[in-house]
Amino acid sequence: MLKKTLFKITSLILLTTVISCGIYSFTGGDTGNAKTIQIDFFNNNAELIEPSLSQEFTINLQDFFITQTNLNLVKSGGDLHFEGEISRYTITPMSANADQGASQNRLTIEFNVRFYNRTDETKNFEKRFSHFYDYDANEILQGTLLETAFEEVFERVNQNIFNASVANW
Repeated sequence: MLKKTLFKITSLILLTTVISCGIYSFTGGDTGNAKTIQIDFFNNNAELIEPSLSQEFTINLQDFFITQTNLNLVKSGGDLHFEGEISRYTITPMSANADQGASQNRLTIEFNVRFYNRTDETKNFEKRFSHFYDYDANEILQGTLLETAFEEVFERVNQNIFNASVANW
């Protein structure tokens, strides 16, 4: 009994020390000396336009960084700055059925992202990030299905942008 209590107390002290010293971040992000983040509106420059995509992605990316880091969102002059555009939005048939028609479609969204780190300019980059969502060809990509597709694509793309910019992956 004494061993278990001693182990719990030691573990709690060690965990508290590690967290308070800033040695470990549960998000894996390293924002360095940055205090603010600026994420500009991502225009939709794709040939096929989904009207709500630009605003939904921009807000989703802002929310992602706010919840994953301790940075404050600013409209201009951010220590970390993201800008870019939606460069591709395509729907393509993926698999055929017995009638030579598509049984599954794939939505692919690609984002061109420029990242500027004003505290360490060696980390600046311009990269393309994309992900896809497969859905039944008999369904129309709207309403709840479109929201689900956006959620899945945004989740993956946001994580990849985070990894490339502050997680140093």
